[in-house]
Amino acid sequence: MKSISQVAKLTSVSIRTLQYYDEIGLLKPSELTAAGYRMYDDNALQTLQQILFFKELGFPLKEIKDILEKPDFDRIAAFKKQKELFLLKRDRLDRLIQLLERLEKGEQCMSFKEFDLSDYINALEDFKSNQAETVIQHWGSIENFDMFIQKIRDDEEQVAKLAIQQFGSIEKYTEEMKHNLEHFSEIMDEWYSQIPEEMRTEDKFLKLASHKGEDVASKPVQSIVEEILTGALSTAPNLLIGSTENYCKIIMDTYSNDYLSKVFDTKHGAGSSEYIVKAFRYYSENNCTENN
Repeated sequence: MKSISQVAKLTSVSIRTLQYYDEIGLLKPSELTAAGYRMYDDNALQTLQQILFFKELGFPLKEIKDILEKPDFDRIAAFKKQKELFLLKRDRLDRLIQLLERLEKGEQCMSFKEFDLSDYINALEDFKSNQAETVIQHWGSIENFDMFIQKIRDDEEQVAKLAIQQFGSIEKYTEEMKHNLEHFSEIMDEWYSQIPEEMRTEDKFLKLASHKGEDVASKPVQSIVEEILTGALSTAPNLLIGSTENYCKIIMDTYSNDYLSKVFDTKHGAGSSEYIVKAFRYYSENNCTENN
């Protein structure tokens, strides 16, 4: 058994931090002395080691607690997964160091391939395999989700650039996206419950399509586009939206899709989808800072 001060000295984790871990139920002492002092055995120290590994990988304390409390938690399997994540992190850091060395030498290097999204794409593939019903529910089909993944692959450098702008690093972006995928159903339920009734239908897009024939640059048309964007960006999770520019791209891709555009045009008139695409393209080209 070790006292809290001995554990703090051994691990470089402050006494206050250990006390806080106890308070939130993340790491309880193995026992308390008659005087109320915390004591930790080897099992507790192994748990602390796991916590520190997860923290180093950027996991929030709440998620670490959830992981450790799972009935099927396997310590050895967790070590293997942590090792895998650290190796991926090391590989990415090696690539970044190599890029910095080239920049130090004065090379002009504007490629973003070093900021690859392979971890995120792998997480999407795992999500598709493990949550097929959820994928079909929200994307319509596995094929549509495959198109979503392929779109990320095709635009990887641009997505990486936006991810760094929003989250500061690919690692933080990937962690956020993985968290969203793990809690996708809850996030979508919460998001849907917050959407005003009129935003749960095609009303806004129908209103936009009704101006077909007008100049997409006109104030009434662009006001509707801005209304759609404001509503979506204020309620939608980062997983689906990201930024104004990204959402404009999502809308343009959606209404450019052969199948979806035909469905929409059949219901609301030929050329409706094309008009929506043009309206959002105009807004994106003239208002999104990423393009200026």
